[in-house]
Amino acid sequence: MSTYRRVSLALFAAGVATFALLYSTQALLPTLASHFGVTPAQSSWSLSLATVGLGVALLITGPLSEKIGRTPLIHLSLFSSALVGILCALAPGWHVLLALRLLQGVTLAGLPAVATAYLREELPAGTQGRVAGLYIGGTALGGMVGRLLSGTVAEWFGWRWALAAVAVVGLACASLVAALLPPSGNFVPRRTAAMTWRALADPALLGLYGIGACAMGAFVAVYNTMGFRLTSAPFGLGAAAAGAVFLVYPVGTLSSAISGRLADRYGRRAVLPFGCLLTAAGLLLTLPDALPTVILGLAVMTAGFFCVHGVASGWVPVRAHAGDVPAAQAASLYLFAYYAGSSIFGSLSGTAWSAASWPGVVLLAAVFVTVGGVLALALRRIPALVPSPS
Repeated sequence: MSTYRRVSLALFAAGVATFALLYSTQALLPTLASHFGVTPAQSSWSLSLATVGLGVALLITGPLSEKIGRTPLIHLSLFSSALVGILCALAPGWHVLLALRLLQGVTLAGLPAVATAYLREELPAGTQGRVAGLYIGGTALGGMVGRLLSGTVAEWFGWRWALAAVAVVGLACASLVAALLPPSGNFVPRRTAAMTWRALADPALLGLYGIGACAMGAFVAVYNTMGFRLTSAPFGLGAAAAGAVFLVYPVGTLSSAISGRLADRYGRRAVLPFGCLLTAAGLLLTLPDALPTVILGLAVMTAGFFCVHGVASGWVPVRAHAGDVPAAQAASLYLFAYYAGSSIFGSLSGTAWSAASWPGVVLLAAVFVTVGGVLALALRRIPALVPSPS
């Protein structure tokens, strides 16, 4: 098997594992709220704390990978986060579960911090957009697997078995990555402390960080509260049926792969604003109380989101390399902003739902998407950088 195929399959599987584990509680929020006697806003902390732990740990794992390499962190991250997933299934109470989810976020940080940097170092430039799209596609599929599997298993066997089932998927994917992923061949250790300011001074990188935060905030706000909407009147669906809406996630896998190819062909500056527009269109489609329209809206919004995230996350290490910024450090800052958007903006969705029902959630998400779209348009006016000779 060629190196290109091995890397593609390994990072696809790694994306599946990471995001299945990260979002394993999202479809369970109504179940957890009922079981532990907490509010919808409080139940969302089982997801928000995981993203907080992930976001903070990224600030450490990115620079750390510049010293010890990419692949050791990837393998450690995948196996340890799956083991913590098993501990989550055994949690004796609500606060212990929250603490374990925070820890799981920390252990998950190794892969996202280095995946795009690994791609830039190990694959030819003409294939990086495609493989980055496949990796983001894996995260889309993982998000679907985590939500759909946990929601279905929880309805029949309870939330503990649901989290255990997702942890088993994580272990299987980690084993596949260990067998397939080639060791770093072009990694060169770097001292990063003196270059940190460059990752925070470049206007294009700052814009990409903001886009990641806004896009993720809108996306999580919608999916955090969709379960409450679908299990309430007028839909009244059960947990498994409500969780089935996550079957739209393969649309995100397809979207990220296509957008990566389009970015390689037409440029990231052209594709990114279109992704924001597509996300906004999907949001509006979710407003009517008609299940087919809601599902269509989720599919369109999901396609738009993964277009935005796939292009933006793949752009960060390329821009960083051109500006002589350590790629993993810039990727970590992007993902820190991305998960801060998930934790802060996403947690506001429970308040928006309680205050104004679904229209309030859509309005909240639309504000984030609009800000992201403005930043995407602003990036078109920022000059490109030419990499300095190695």
